[in-house]
Amino acid sequence: MILKIYRPFLAIAILISLFFLAFSQSSCRTYRFKDVSIPDSVKFVKINQFQNRATYVNPSLAPELTERLGQKIRSQTRLGITTNADDRSQQIWIIECTITTYSISTAGISNQQVNANRLNVGVKVVVRDNRTQKEIGKYDVTTPFEYSGSLSLQQAEQGLQSQILRDVTDAIFNRIFSNW
Repeated sequence: MILKIYRPFLAIAILISLFFLAFSQSSCRTYRFKDVSIPDSVKFVKINQFQNRATYVNPSLAPELTERLGQKIRSQTRLGITTNADDRSQQIWIIECTITTYSISTAGISNQQVNANRLNVGVKVVVRDNRTQKEIGKYDVTTPFEYSGSLSLQQAEQGLQSQILRDVTDAIFNRIFSNW
């Protein structure tokens, strides 16, 4: 009889205990900030200058993407940026990016005329550990950008420049740090 009376209280006490237990346990030593996951042992990254191996080369794209990625890492993570990855006393991630694709394709046709084009920007990303030179991750990131078919490539590049820098940098950052 007494058990029937206290059954609801017992159930609530068990749920509260489970809730407390679930949230009081420490994480698996992984730093999390804005859905960014980085092992505690990594304090710095070295971003090598982006290489441009695409068939069509936009000369300003590689240096600007390198700078933007560094800015995003500094603002969104606790990591510092270093230019020296030879220091074996600290674990440093080396980020190497190569622009592999910078191509145009037709995105839309109306009345036998091109009314929309698509610029595809593809980047191959390799992240290595400075101590072991082991690959931590290898990613291919491709981001499409549509523009009017009446524009030349140079006109489209001028109009899309800030969007290209923002979107490609975000895609690279998310692949490296958010495991997308």
